[in-house]
Order: sequence, then C-alpha cells, then structure tokens
Amino acid sequence: MVTEQQVRELVGKLKDPILHISLAESNGIDEVKIKEEKNHVSVKLLLAKTGTPEQLQLQMQVVNMLKEAGAESVGIRFGELSEEELRKHRVNPNDDGLGLLSPNCKTKFLAIASGKGGVGKSTVSVNLAVSLARLGKKVGLIDADIYGFSVPDMMGIIKRPVVRSEKIIPVERMGVKVISMGFFVEDNAPIIWRGPMLGKMLTSFFTEVEWGDLDYLLLDLPPGTGDVALDVHSKLPSCKEIIVTTPHPTAAFVAARAGAMAIQTDHEVIGVIENMSYFESKVTKEKEYVFGTGGGEKLADELRTEVLGKLPLQQPDWNEEDFAPSIYEPDHKVGRVYMDIAEKVISILDK
Repeated sequence: MVTEQQVRELVGKLKDPILHISLAESNGIDEVKIKEEKNHVSVKLLLAKTGTPEQLQLQMQVVNMLKEAGAESVGIRFGELSEEELRKHRVNPNDDGLGLLSPNCKTKFLAIASGKGGVGKSTVSVNLAVSLARLGKKVGLIDADIYGFSVPDMMGIIKRPVVRSEKIIPVERMGVKVISMGFFVEDNAPIIWRGPMLGKMLTSFFTEVEWGDLDYLLLDLPPGTGDVALDVHSKLPSCKEIIVTTPHPTAAFVAARAGAMAIQTDHEVIGVIENMSYFESKVTKEKEYVFGTGGGEKLADELRTEVLGKLPLQQPDWNEEDFAPSIYEPDHKVGRVYMDIAEKVISILDK
C-alpha cells in the first residue's frame, strides 16, 4: 500500500511543463487522497497552464509511477496555479511561460505560404528575413516545413542550437535567429510523423526556444493546406500571410487554395510574391517569360491583395568564405527587389 508521503515525494520530483521546476517547488501538489480498501490514489495537481499536450504526458507519468509504487488505481485532476504562485517562479514577472504564444507577446507573425512545392517559397522566406534584418529589424525565422526543411542549408548554417537553462537557443545567421527541424535530425533522415506530433514540435518551437525580443517572426510553412498550416492558423490568430506563386496559371490556381484557407481562418493575406517571373539574358538583356505571365496579378486579384514584388530567375553570387547558397547580397539585382519587398512589409506590419 502506497502512503500519502510516498505519493508526495514521488510526484513532487516531476516537473511543471511550463515552469520547468518540480511540482514540489511550485507547490503543485494540491491534494492527495488514499482509499485503503480499494488501494486507490487520488491526486489533484496544479500547473502553470492546463490543456496542453505536455499535461497528458505528465498524467501518464504520474499514473505509471504510482502503479509501480503499489497503487491499484490512480485518479488525477488538474487545476491552474494562482497568479500569486506563478509570480514567485518567474524570472520575468511579465513572462507567463508561453513564449511566443503568450497574449503579452509583442512580436508580429508573418507566414510565407504556397499552394504547391517548387515555387521558391523557402528562398523567399530566407531572403525576406535577411532583408528585414538588414533594415534594422529584430527577426526570427521558423522553418515550419517539418518534412521538407531546407532553411539551414539555404542560409549556410553549420552550427546547431544549444540548450541553456532548459531553453533552446536559436542559431543566429545574418542577423536572423533560426530554428528548424533540420537541426534535430541526423544525416537528413526522413520524418515519419502524424499530425499531433507535428503540432507538438511546432508548439515547442514557439514556447521552448529563447527568442528574446523580436520585431517579426517569419514562418516558412509547408506547401499546401495540411496539418502544420492548420496548426499555425489555430495557434497564431493574428498571423499575417504572404503567398508565393510563379506566373504560371496552374501554380496561381493552386496557390489560391492556400490563400483561401488563410482568409477562412481570419489570417490577413498582405500580399503575393511572384517568383521566377522571367529570365533576363546577360548578353542581350532580353527578358524571357519562361513560365508565362499574369499569375501573380491573377492571384492577388482573387485574394483582394497586392503583388509585393516580382523576382526573376537568377542565382545569387556565392561567397566561398561566407557561404550561404540561397541568400542574395543587398546590392544584387534580386537582392534589391527583396529589399523593396521588405520595406513594403514593414510599412504594412507596422501600421
């Protein structure tokens, strides 16, 4: 038969998933009752936040732990810690432990989306993030394309995040703080996850990463309208979106679905970026419209927004000493287009 003292000692060692301190330290064990005739243990726990995926994990830990200690059955109820108790355990009194998901967060969110893969959405994401940083903004970038992560390679990032005081420190490159699933996967291994697991990873990127004070957080979304895009829409109701397309009518038609999903979930589409708009010959300076014309304008009209910029087909100039294979320099022809787009984005987001 397990005793109340044993229950308090065992459960007290487990950590509050938001505060990252033990339940004993947070005074999170509110009540312990034992029915000896049934060998049943009933526990009420108080957490910094209830209703999270981590709460379910904690519940399973408690049940397994107490059954191993001798209980026949275990009942658990959850409540939330008082504001007075929460203030005792926060390093920053304004920090509610939710990170970027906190209602107190001043960071502005901008998702970069597309209807299909291969239109250059990630290239747009990294160059827009770097351009915003070049204009003096404090910028973060989440590579939320968890199956098809590419941001670290595009930005020439070879470092990995470190953990400090139980928080993940993002890698900073070209003035942008970056986090990506690619940092946590060995040898480019495939990701075989279902929707709830993807949502948990995305939540971790928002809450367990030490972003610091950001003006903007950009999210490079997976193409289409799948689980991750839905999670972003539900977790970040104030998020704005940019839709990337090529001039081809089919690409614009497919991209319209991503834009329609954003609108249906109350995300404002602030603009369209048309990538691969044309190819300009270095010899003749003549423009070849390889993928046709009009896709960007058509999509912008359908979504009742504007075309923020048109990007030609052209490779960045590579610097072997500071290698970032997809980043354009600010004085490069394409780099100047990105700087113009970044200025427009600032004027829209800072209204």
